[in-house]
Amino acid sequence: MHTRPHILVVDDEPQITRVLRTSLGAQGYEIRVAGDGEAALEISKDFAPDLVITDLAMPKMNGIELCRQIRRVSQVPILVLSVRGEERSKVEALDSGADDYITKPFSTSELLARIRAALRRSRPKEGEPALKIADGDFYIDLDGHRVTLAGREVHLTPKEFDVLAYMAQNSRKVLTHRAILNAVWGSNSIEQTDYLRVFVGQLRKKLEPDVGSPKYILTEPWVGYRFEPGESHAKQ
Repeated sequence: MHTRPHILVVDDEPQITRVLRTSLGAQGYEIRVAGDGEAALEISKDFAPDLVITDLAMPKMNGIELCRQIRRVSQVPILVLSVRGEERSKVEALDSGADDYITKPFSTSELLARIRAALRRSRPKEGEPALKIADGDFYIDLDGHRVTLAGREVHLTPKEFDVLAYMAQNSRKVLTHRAILNAVWGSNSIEQTDYLRVFVGQLRKKLEPDVGSPKYILTEPWVGYRFEPGESHAKQ
C-alpha cells in the first residue's frame, strides 16, 4: 500500500465522482476517477489502487464484470455502490469478488468508515507480531493473509479471508449469523444475511472436497455456522 492510499472511483455519474474526489481527497487519499469498467482497468495499470469504489450500472463494462476482471489479477478491496432495489445485483457483485457494498444515497461518514475498515483489513498493522492458526487441516497466517489447507495454498479474496479467519479463531463453536456479520461487516450489517450466505458459499467452493456435503463449514439450521478444521495437522 502507498503512503497515501490510492482509491479508484468508478461511476458514470459526474456528480458522484466529483463529490467523491473532493470528499475523499480532503481525507488525504489519492483519487483517480473512471466513467466505466474499461477505463478503470486502464487507469489501474499505472495508478495501482489500494481500494476500488465502483457503481454497478455503467456503459461498456458494468461493475459486476469489473469485479471479475479485477479479481483475476488482484485482491484489492472492492466497495460497490448500488441503488435500492438492486438486491440481486448486489449479491451477484459479492459473488463476483466485491467485498462490501453501500446503498445510494449514502452519507460521507458511512462511506469513510467502510473505506477505513477495508484498508485496515488489507494492510497488516506495523509493529505487531504475525498471528498464525495451525488447527486440523488448516494453517492460517492472519498477518500475511495466507491460507493453507492440507498443504495446499488457497487463494481467498480479502472478505473471504476475514470470514474464514473469524470462524477459525472460534473453531468448533456455533457462531450466529449476527455474530459473524457484526465481526466482519460491523453492527450496521447484522441483518444482511445475504452477505454471509454468498461468502460462505464462495468459501465452500474453495475449501470443501464436496460442496454438497461440507466437512469444514457446517450449517447450524436457523442459527448460523460452525467451523470444524479437521482432525490432522497439515504439513506446512
